[in-house]
Amino acid sequence: MAPAGTASDALDRPHFIGIGGAGMSGVAKVLAMRGARVSGSDTKDSPIVGALRELGATVHIGHAAGNIAADATSVVVSSAIRADNLEMVTAHERGIPVVHRSDALAALMDGSRPIAVAGTHGKTTTTSMLAVSLRTLGLDPSYVIGGDLDAPGSSARHGDGEIFVAEADESDRSFHKYAPEVAIILNVELDHHANYASMDEIYASFQTFVGRIRPGGALVISADQSGARELTARVTGGEEPPRVLTYGEDESADVRVLAIEPHGLTSEVTVRLAESLGGAELTFTVSVPGRHYALNAVAALTAGAALGVPAHELAPALASYTGVKRRLQLKGTAAGVQVIDSYAHHPTEIAADLEAIRGGAGEGRVLVVFQPHLFSRTQELGTEMGEALSLADASVVLDIYPAREDPVPGITSALVIDAAARHGADVTAEHDRNAVPELIAGMAKPGDLVLTMGAGDVTDLGPAILARLTSPEN
Repeated sequence: MAPAGTASDALDRPHFIGIGGAGMSGVAKVLAMRGARVSGSDTKDSPIVGALRELGATVHIGHAAGNIAADATSVVVSSAIRADNLEMVTAHERGIPVVHRSDALAALMDGSRPIAVAGTHGKTTTTSMLAVSLRTLGLDPSYVIGGDLDAPGSSARHGDGEIFVAEADESDRSFHKYAPEVAIILNVELDHHANYASMDEIYASFQTFVGRIRPGGALVISADQSGARELTARVTGGEEPPRVLTYGEDESADVRVLAIEPHGLTSEVTVRLAESLGGAELTFTVSVPGRHYALNAVAALTAGAALGVPAHELAPALASYTGVKRRLQLKGTAAGVQVIDSYAHHPTEIAADLEAIRGGAGEGRVLVVFQPHLFSRTQELGTEMGEALSLADASVVLDIYPAREDPVPGITSALVIDAAARHGADVTAEHDRNAVPELIAGMAKPGDLVLTMGAGDVTDLGPAILARLTSPEN
């Protein structure tokens, strides 16, 4: 593992544009922990910004040319930063190298034993499960995750161990920059429509990622999901196929899931390892609800085994993972109503989280406040989003959260609402976010579960809903 302070010269004094973002802040944190003099800017203050300042980073609120120090060695950006951003323009004018976040992360992983976690969904959870369980075993990994853990409470850490666990983003092809010893691919589905025109383009992109696996390394991939199976067929048909370890319920899986038993908001999972991995049968607890989270844990177990971590030690350690913020995170309970936050924004994720939470609802109803994310995604998958929402007892659908995109004429949340109604859903449109707490307070009854769902600022509504439920009027 590269010791503290040995990042490349360009990352000695980096300036991050949008430093408060989940992915950017993680890289900035590790660099600060390794001794780099980190600075950055963001549009607003936040707990993440506060945590960076505690690590010694200088963070400016608002973008301005003067934010970039005279001796800055690089300006770090993500794909969300536009070319006309004032600080980006200033960097080019001053001849300061502009480094993509993925290149900075690749530099951090140099000299370690990297595990890179990819897939259309489930990356943050699986990366987090590995980070927490490896720490529980005393292996002290470094990690960069696209979300904040419930424990140990950070999106990133510089550890003294040799393993580096990183979430690998396929959305902009930036995962092509990494050279993992173990690559995990959870699933392969059509998404990120602004960057991929077809499934063939997505398969080609994942094939490039697989081709980056280090000699002697391994690909860990689902044996169940159709896109993953197709990718496996494509990458094993070449002249030098990687070592492949599959996991899942399929009989052919190297780590085969024999049973997933739900117990409220936890699951008990039983797996059988192939003879090449020791041939053992293991039963362990996953401390978050739902079949898809159980399968994420099995992917983490398989990756650890591929890296040489004893499966019989890693399996019980996985129980120490208690969740990631925004991944079915309980925000609180008021008037007998639980309010839970979900980052789900792709139809597969929406359906999976609703099915998972249904098991913990008992006799109560599941009510959803859903905010579609991105015009491009809604244009392509709005019908499927609406169909997935039909799994809830009732849904309130907000306007599309644009994030980095400009509006697309004719594309609104009505695409989701109409599709949900066609599938028999009880669905309500609400254009005013501020009206949602009152609306939910009128709908919810003791025993119900309320999910705020989406990748945008719908997460901010959880506390407001709880406050309204506790008010004397309710």
